[in-house]
Amino acid sequence: MSTNIDKSFIKNFEADVHLAYQQTGSKLKSTVRSKNNIVGYSTTFQKVGKGTASVKARHGLVPVMNLDHEPVECMLYDYYAGDWVDSLDELKTNIDERRIIASAGAYALGRKTDDLIISALKNAENIVGDYSSVLSKDLILSSFASMNENEVPDDGQRFGIVGPNQWNQLLNITEFSDSDYAGDNLPFLKGTESRKWLGIVWMLHTGLPLVSGTDRDCFIYHKTAIGHACGSDVQTDITWHGDHAANFVNNMMSQGACLIDNTGVVKIKCKEA
Repeated sequence: MSTNIDKSFIKNFEADVHLAYQQTGSKLKSTVRSKNNIVGYSTTFQKVGKGTASVKARHGLVPVMNLDHEPVECMLYDYYAGDWVDSLDELKTNIDERRIIASAGAYALGRKTDDLIISALKNAENIVGDYSSVLSKDLILSSFASMNENEVPDDGQRFGIVGPNQWNQLLNITEFSDSDYAGDNLPFLKGTESRKWLGIVWMLHTGLPLVSGTDRDCFIYHKTAIGHACGSDVQTDITWHGDHAANFVNNMMSQGACLIDNTGVVKIKCKEA
């Protein structure tokens, strides 16, 4: 086995990883507020308060809203997903195999991206339910009412993520499953099951926290309530190790996520089944 890796192969391999990550690696990245090319170990998202409109006297000064700007720090961490490959030379001419290995690394990093976002959602203090019942229409409507009471914008940027069992429970709700009430799958959410109901884009996600093995946390949130920061997008490094007689393929990234606005997130506590 050769100890030299063709530069063209490395370039194509890294391109495959990057493309796979962008296409199917993360389901949630496009549903939150994002900042890219961060320099340093943290960045800041601004939480902006509500403004109040006032009257102005004739020839008087325009009243100032005095918006409350609260900075929220988001820490970035480095993550790696690597593996040993004994027959990398063969992959130079086998495009399908190359893409399979590239996709595996991209999926691992994509799951980590979603884990970061879900961890931020778990900090929500606005809670509906108590794990005593499965996901129901009543729980959904209570969560929907909570979002409206908090004056969360109903601008098409509300998202709801549920587990596999909860998705099946939603399908038993006529208003959710009937196309007369709910929209079809949305084109920008490729790689996941999704529908739009109550102005919320609902998505199936397998990475939601399972509490005590019998209870599930689901979430409804507005895009601006969660921040995702990226210091370094997915990168790939391939090196030969003679002592292993193999090449080590390392995929890496630097990212972080944080809860920006508690009022824009609702945690739904429901029974798993």
